[in-house]
Amino acid sequence: MNSNVKKRLYFFLVSIITTLVIGKFVFDSLKINSVYFFSPTDLKNINEIPNGLIRVGGMIKIKSLSKKGNQYSFIVTDFKNEIMVNYTGIKPNLFEEGQGAVVEGKLNTRTNLVATKILAKHDENYMPKEVADALKKTGNWKKNYGK
Repeated sequence: MNSNVKKRLYFFLVSIITTLVIGKFVFDSLKINSVYFFSPTDLKNINEIPNGLIRVGGMIKIKSLSKKGNQYSFIVTDFKNEIMVNYTGIKPNLFEEGQGAVVEGKLNTRTNLVATKILAKHDENYMPKEVADALKKTGNWKKNYGK
C-alpha cells in the first residue's frame, strides 16, 4: 500500500470512530434527560416499572388531598385507574382537587409516586394535552374539560 492510501484509510477510520463516540454521548445524554408520560392506566398495564423520572397525568381525585406541613398526598386518576402521589414542597396556587395536573417524579411501586414537581394547569379552561389524551383513551373525556 502506498502512503496516500494509508493516510486516507487512517483518516477514514479516525473519522468513523470519532463519529461513533460523539453519537454515543449524544444518545446517552438524550436518554438521561428523557421524561416519559404515563396515565395511571398505562402504569398498570406496562410490564416493567420505569426506574427514572416519569410524568403521570390525570385528574386530582376529589377528597384525596391531604396535607401535613409542606407534605402533600393525593390521588391522580384517569377514572379507570389511580396512583397515589406524595409530594414535598410548595403547592402551586392552581393545584386543587377535581382539576387536571401532571406530576413528575419516581415510582416507589406501580401505584405510588414520589413527586418532585407538580405541573398544574394555568387557568380553569386549560387541560394538559397529555391528560386530555389519556382521559380520551380510557373513555372518560367530558366535553366540558378544557373549555
